[in-house]
Amino acid sequence: MKLITMFLLLGILPGSIKWEADFDSAKKIAKEKNELILLNFSGSDWCGPCIVMHRDYFQNSSFTELADQNLVLVNADFPRKNKNIGTSEQVKRNEALAEIYNKEGSFPLTLLLDSEGKVLKTWHGKPQGTPEQWTAEIKVLCDKQK
Repeated sequence: MKLITMFLLLGILPGSIKWEADFDSAKKIAKEKNELILLNFSGSDWCGPCIVMHRDYFQNSSFTELADQNLVLVNADFPRKNKNIGTSEQVKRNEALAEIYNKEGSFPLTLLLDSEGKVLKTWHGKPQGTPEQWTAEIKVLCDKQK
């Protein structure tokens, strides 16, 4: 029980994933590790499909395993409630990403990018298949890049 409590406090539960806050850092990490970047645009406190996607897809064990070995994750979140809005620096970074990758303001919008930021695949809305099917699709794309 103490071990679980310690993991919870440190935010490192098995199966949990780390989201990079800074896209430039994500590109550097992706280049160093020869990994792809998964960029997700979400509205965490107002967008129903975004909430479902984070819960059912990004927290799915098949996805977390794949992400741990193959992806650098970036979430550009656009919450509406003041209590959920990040720092002004984070808001600026997310807005800059939206100017490049999400000019239409689609939510959720998920992109698979190479380490240079080139779009390899785009998913508008929640993926059509199951979390496992979607993860398998991403894995095929990751394997092609290695």
